[in-house]
Amino acid sequence: MPNYAVIDLGSNTIRLVVYEVKDDRRKTYSSKDFKSLINDKVMAGLSAFVADDGTFTDDGVRRAASVLKGHAKRARYFDCKRIDVFATAVLRNAANSAEAVAAIERESGLAINLLSAADEAHLGFVGATCDRTIERGTLVDIGGGSTELTRIEDGRDFDNVSLGQGSLSSYAAFVRAILPTPEEMDAVAGALFERLAALSDRDAYRTDVVYGIGGSVRAAAKMSAQMSREIVRPKTMTAAQIRAILNLCRTDPDAFAHLALKASAERIHTLVPGCLILDTLMSAFCARRLDICKYGVREGYLVERVLG
Repeated sequence: MPNYAVIDLGSNTIRLVVYEVKDDRRKTYSSKDFKSLINDKVMAGLSAFVADDGTFTDDGVRRAASVLKGHAKRARYFDCKRIDVFATAVLRNAANSAEAVAAIERESGLAINLLSAADEAHLGFVGATCDRTIERGTLVDIGGGSTELTRIEDGRDFDNVSLGQGSLSSYAAFVRAILPTPEEMDAVAGALFERLAALSDRDAYRTDVVYGIGGSVRAAAKMSAQMSREIVRPKTMTAAQIRAILNLCRTDPDAFAHLALKASAERIHTLVPGCLILDTLMSAFCARRLDICKYGVREGYLVERVLG
């Protein structure tokens, strides 16, 4: 069975997943047709390498290339048929996007596919539906540098848009310490609400159920499990459970910090911004429930761009 490597070059993490594919000659694929052999992430924090003028710095290029070379070396141990790299918001939104991508390619020796915002949202939908059928709802992908929204109707994706605000960029823009103050929390939510207000048809995303993908969504589920003393993170969350996480940070930040370190230590600084984005979206869309999807953009990229 052939192996394929997919490297996700994101604003917060750079993640390598090596997939074993049962049969790469099929016309359609589901989650039963592949499995991950290795899932290795590096918290690169590339958003921190964006200068005040919006350019991606030379230090950022070196950091990204170094991590990519390490991932590629690990992937080669698995005799992969292909090694694919895709990049998202941090390079897409850089003022020198094309130059930065070319520099990373030269230094790492790997070609990079820079996804558009619409491509990223669509591939998230393809990945999320690898193991489930979604007839109607709104898919939310909270990344480090952006948040993608997808309206789902009759099992198809429409109105893919990107909000230029993610968990890490929210932290960098509004938070001075590790955990945000109540005032800083209000600022994060207010900034996202302004972005939502600028959408041409915000009501198109109204739904009872929001489907979530990405590390920020998983971190919220892990935090909820810690608060309720559950061993396994939940597959669904209510709007009230997300607000409970935020209320704990507002009222008892010390207790919040202790639980957050157990839940997701590497995301302690982006956990609250991610939950604020979730809470704001669910409130704006009148959603009562969040369903947490197992698969996302990487699996969508594998199915449509690699095996397609």
